[in-house]
Amino acid sequence: MSAYWSDLVHRLTPYVPGEQPKIANLVKLNTNENPYGPSPKALAAIASEASDALRLYPDPNSDLFKQAVARFFAVEPTCVFVGNGSDEVLAHVFMGLLKHDKPLLFPDITYSFYPVYCGLYDIAYETVALDAQFGICVDDYLGREAGAIILANPNAPTSRLLPLADIERLATGQPDAVIVIDEAYIDFGGESAVSLTRRHPNLLVIQTLSKSRSLAGLRAGFAVGQAHLIEGLERVKNSFNSYPLDRMAIVAAAAAMDDVAWFEDTRLRVIASRETLSTEMQALGFEVLPSAANFIFARHPKRDGAELAQALRARSIIVRHFKLPRIDQFLRITIGTDAQCSLLVAALKEILS
Repeated sequence: MSAYWSDLVHRLTPYVPGEQPKIANLVKLNTNENPYGPSPKALAAIASEASDALRLYPDPNSDLFKQAVARFFAVEPTCVFVGNGSDEVLAHVFMGLLKHDKPLLFPDITYSFYPVYCGLYDIAYETVALDAQFGICVDDYLGREAGAIILANPNAPTSRLLPLADIERLATGQPDAVIVIDEAYIDFGGESAVSLTRRHPNLLVIQTLSKSRSLAGLRAGFAVGQAHLIEGLERVKNSFNSYPLDRMAIVAAAAAMDDVAWFEDTRLRVIASRETLSTEMQALGFEVLPSAANFIFARHPKRDGAELAQALRARSIIVRHFKLPRIDQFLRITIGTDAQCSLLVAALKEILS
């Protein structure tokens, strides 16, 4: 029945999300979910919003959420755009800010939604190879024709961090191109580029509440940039979905942004577990790339990545394996609780022996 599809649908290669298997006693380390729950204040906000008011439309501007983001970063609410998770924010960004006569640039190994959006919105793009250590080299993006540039920082799935000074060098060196920094994992080891948006009119920073604020099941994300960029995104949003966030998402997202103590405690626990797991896996002979995310990217010099992933799966431990050039021997492993990480290490010891 695909004869009813438009030509665009035939040409699309959709993004493949991480598996959500229904297996008993599963150690799920494949989709970078936070092992610790959301802020209790966010849960209380959801409970209080579950009332007769759900018969009414939510605030189309999500002002409560925008104001909470603005407070956290000390920016004006007019510099904040919000949406249903960072993926929807990214969709509006691709449509509204990244389609130009010159190509969009992004790394050859990065978040695989980027080329999907390029296909959906008919955006010409070119990929720029990561270096031998799987890092982004800003010099490769300077002096090159570009309508826009998008970088995940830390990069996914490689977990490598691009220093803030390099981001500023890129924004300065490509003043006529929109520079988008996708910071889904920044809270686990890096410094946000939001501070740079005040002096760079071409810089937009995107974040999500799915990772460091444990709200992957709620869907809330945002972008921060100068008001002219945000106005462009609002024009796209209001031509597509006037009420993007529901009432529960707005109040929960605002509460999660305001609960700084919970945010700091849980993210530091993830960082500590990541460092322990990295050390233990290196002791087993794995090469582990330096990570600033809530996951690690690792390979073993003597064992096939796909076979390791399958052997772990047989022991009810799920990790992510990508059948892609240059990284097909790597496993992307989410940082779980210390107990989950211990089960992973024990399983790997058994497999390797």
